[in-house]
Amino acid sequence: MAITSTQSQHQVRNYAVGRHINSTAEAAFTIECGFKPRYVRVVNLTDRIEGEWYEGMTDDYMVKTIANGTKSHETSNGITVSVSGFTMAADSSVNGNNKQMSWIAIG
Repeated sequence: MAITSTQSQHQVRNYAVGRHINSTAEAAFTIECGFKPRYVRVVNLTDRIEGEWYEGMTDDYMVKTIANGTKSHETSNGITVSVSGFTMAADSSVNGNNKQMSWIAIG
C-alpha cells in the first residue's frame, strides 16, 4: 500500500475575520481581505450552518456542516478564492435571506 502525503511549505502569514449580514434574498458576496486564502470558513450564526473551503479544493466547492453535525461535500454554490479574497456563492442554507454570517480567512 502506497501512501502519498503533501504539505505546503508556507507558514500562516495572513489572517482575517469579519461579519456579513444579508438583508435581501440569498446572493453571492465577495470579501476582499488582501491575500489569497488557504482556508476559508463561513458560518451562518442564525441557523448554525457552516461552509469550509480548504487549499487544494476546486473552486465553488465546500464542505457544509448543518446544525445536527451532518457534513456534505458541495460541488456547486460553494466558496471560490481569488488572489485578494474569496466569494461565497448563493447557497440558500449558508448564505440565506436575513442571515448573520461570520467568516475567517487564513492565508
